[in-house]
Amino acid sequence: MFNTIFPKIHKEGYKFLAISVLITFLVLFFSKLLGLLFIIISIWVYYFFRDPERFSIKDDFFLVSPADGLVTDISERSGPEELRLENTTFTKISIFMNVFNCHVNRTPTSGKIEEIYYKPGKFLNASLDKASEENERNFFKIKSNKNNEEIIIVQIAGLIARRIVCDVEQGQELKQGDRVGMIRFGSRVDIYFKNKKVLAKLGQNVVAGESLLASE
Repeated sequence: MFNTIFPKIHKEGYKFLAISVLITFLVLFFSKLLGLLFIIISIWVYYFFRDPERFSIKDDFFLVSPADGLVTDISERSGPEELRLENTTFTKISIFMNVFNCHVNRTPTSGKIEEIYYKPGKFLNASLDKASEENERNFFKIKSNKNNEEIIIVQIAGLIARRIVCDVEQGQELKQGDRVGMIRFGSRVDIYFKNKKVLAKLGQNVVAGESLLASE
């Protein structure tokens, strides 16, 4: 019950929350009005870095969402050239995370991480399509336990995001819904897959680790 009302926070959030709380106490000595503002900021910091438990379907017949947020694109695209997949056609779903969404990302399927590739870049608005090609991003290539299919997740930094966090390692085995990392302060996640029926809809709000994006 306690964890439902007050979920734990991602490890990236501890220092931000500590700094915010410290500043709040200092400001309160001089101004209750400003102190109230910083109390609100501290609550938002906690809220942003929340890391609630999620309950996946645990069935690799389905792909679950890798991120909380809004589905902004569903299209057929070439795979990421950074992973040498530019000559392969995938279905791509883009999920935009605003500053109020939970920013912890999860694997859509159980499987093994075959490759992780980080690429520095710009910090354009993550809702723009060209952010997939120009922004700072982190790629995960996961070989699904079902039919050895390749599932690609791309963490994309946004306009005010300045750090992509990776919590897993190459070669690591994952269960569907396991955490893979997070992105700080507004961003986007793309998922690439093949040979599946899309269940998600444009404009749909999805939940990481739980919402169903596609099925066999």
